[in-house]
Amino acid sequence: MRCAAIFFALVAVAAAEWYFKQQTDSQTGTQTGESMALPAGALAAVNLPSSFTEQEQIGASAYDAVCAACHGLNGQGQDGIAPPLVHKIYEPSHHGDMAFVLAAQNGVRAHHWKFGNMPAVEGVTRSDILDIVAYIRVLQRANGIN
Repeated sequence: MRCAAIFFALVAVAAAEWYFKQQTDSQTGTQTGESMALPAGALAAVNLPSSFTEQEQIGASAYDAVCAACHGLNGQGQDGIAPPLVHKIYEPSHHGDMAFVLAAQNGVRAHHWKFGNMPAVEGVTRSDILDIVAYIRVLQRANGIN
């Protein structure tokens, strides 16, 4: 009984440490091991891949047209405006492609960041959003987010 209590206490301490580490990363937009200088207002440094597929290029253009005003160039986020999309919070195992589609189509309540709710994005089609997601995913992979 005493060993079980100690075990659960250790698990609780480890979980609390992980939780507070996640909160700190979410609030600052930093990624572990990040050492690149950030452009003014950007929240995450983003390494660009060496090449893009045709869909990713189309997605980059669509991203620049409808997403970059809030989420910054190349998904770097903007201080006080919107979070970086090239961040471990948006890795595919946590926010699948459909999460991006639904967020763009319907808007989304703030739940990881303190930027406020995201409104629906007017004038984008599901196809546009899927191209944008392909672009975001290639940026994420180029930055070690799989």
